[in-house]
Amino acid sequence: MIQLRFLAADGSARDITADTGISLLDAAVRADVRGIDGDCGGALTCASCHVMIGAPWAAQLPAPVADEADLLDYAATPPTADSRLACQIRLTDALDGMVIHLPERQA
Repeated sequence: MIQLRFLAADGSARDITADTGISLLDAAVRADVRGIDGDCGGALTCASCHVMIGAPWAAQLPAPVADEADLLDYAATPPTADSRLACQIRLTDALDGMVIHLPERQA
C-alpha cells in the first residue's frame, strides 16, 4: 500500500491509500476522488482522467505513449508539461507519497 495526495484546483487536498500494481485512475475511482472521471474506464480513449504530476514524481514515471500525448490535446483543461492520463500510470512502491494535481475541470 502506498500513500497518494490529490490536490484540487481550489487548493483542497485529499489523501488516500492505494494498492500497488493498479492504475492511478483505478485508485482514484475506488477512493471516490472528485475531479477524475475516467469516462472510458482506462481504455485510453478519452482524456477525462487528466492529472498533472510534477517533480520529483514525474521522473519516476515511464514516458507517455504516443496515444496518451495525442489524447491530452483533447483534455478539457489545457495540458501542461506535467500533464498525464491517470489511466496510464501504474502505481509502484517508488510512487509512495506522490502528489497529483487535478485540473480545474475534466469535461
